[in-house]
Amino acid sequence: MHFIRKTLLNLSQSEFASILEVSQSTVSRWERGVAPSLDEMTKIRAVAILRGVEWQDRFFFEVPNESSK
Repeated sequence: MHFIRKTLLNLSQSEFASILEVSQSTVSRWERGVAPSLDEMTKIRAVAILRGVEWQDRFFFEVPNESSK
């Protein structure tokens, strides 16, 4: 989740939380390994696409290496 938030979206935890309408502590939990719900994953994907990210669902499960971004 840290890769999505920082590398793909360039957002702070607070900004990311605000956009997704969750608490900053929820974002922190995601970054420590707690999986977001399906609804939350759908919102994250939608935000990324709206911000011009070439989205791949695998971003939820594996951090791509530099050459595959």
